[in-house]
Amino acid sequence: MSAEEQQKRQEQQEPQGLQEQPPVPREHHNERQMWWWLGYFLFGIHIVAFVMIYAVRHAK
Repeated sequence: MSAEEQQKRQEQQEPQGLQEQPPVPREHHNERQMWWWLGYFLFGIHIVAFVMIYAVRHAK
């Protein structure tokens, strides 16, 4: 079988427009979760700080 025949056979089996896309890497999902966690953490720290400031200013 010549190289041209092998190439034609491969093109028939795998059309170029329909090749499978690789799955999204897991690291992108983990990175997105890390940014959400960081956002919630920083938001929580600010809430705690505001409550502490309020408590100190209104203490007798």
